[in-house]
Amino acid sequence: MLQVGKEFFRLPESERTKFYSDDTSKTTRLSTSFNVTNEKVANWRDFLRLHCFPLEDYVKEWPANPSTFRIDVAEYCTSIRGLTLKLLGAISESLGLNRDYIGGELNNHGQHMAINYYPPCPEPELTYGLPGHTDPNAITILLQDDVPGLQVLQDGKWIAVNPIPNTFIINIGDQIQALSNDRYKSVLHRVVVNCSRERFSIPMFCCPSKDAVIRPAPQLVDNEHPSLYRDFTYTEYFGNFWTKKLGTETTLDMFKTDFNCSIGQK
Repeated sequence: MLQVGKEFFRLPESERTKFYSDDTSKTTRLSTSFNVTNEKVANWRDFLRLHCFPLEDYVKEWPANPSTFRIDVAEYCTSIRGLTLKLLGAISESLGLNRDYIGGELNNHGQHMAINYYPPCPEPELTYGLPGHTDPNAITILLQDDVPGLQVLQDGKWIAVNPIPNTFIINIGDQIQALSNDRYKSVLHRVVVNCSRERFSIPMFCCPSKDAVIRPAPQLVDNEHPSLYRDFTYTEYFGNFWTKKLGTETTLDMFKTDFNCSIGQK
């Protein structure tokens, strides 16, 4: 996957830009930064975003160059979906829920991925690959190359997550935080850029279906643990996510219950 991603971004610009679009609703698109339509300052990133489930609905949209792109990416997407289902089952069981609970709440959940390219930067101290943010989906399975760049926030400090060969990093996203009533926390993370080496990373996102209703599991709500989030659809959440600015706002905060907001104000 890393090799085919590198091959794509090393194609002539005229070939790559056939897929360029600022329309965030497009299921296959090349773009830059995060959301160039409402940013005043761009981030140091180009990316190719692909929807990939159901596979047969999207694979014909994908680049046909490099020649093995569709075959390699389709095989990868299928394998990662199997891993995703195992992880969702394990998370459900860890919360004392039925193994299929979270998968059912995500309602025939979708899957999409990004191939992120961070070019070498002459002044890395002045930019981010991506500022601090939490992922809007349920879980993210991240494949990264051997160039450091990923950092997570722990106890108020940014900690480097250095690459380990042949491993995945699993990020909990906002939807699991809401479903678990904050038993699991969405991971605040960012990407810093390197002055001398390009960097590639490939996150695979497991998302609820558009009409899925997200709410804390009833089994995790009682007098001592009130519901921290109101019911919301993933469509409602995702529409707000694309209007926010990375590093300054968290979309999930918009869906906290009035009770939770009043506690925070006190």
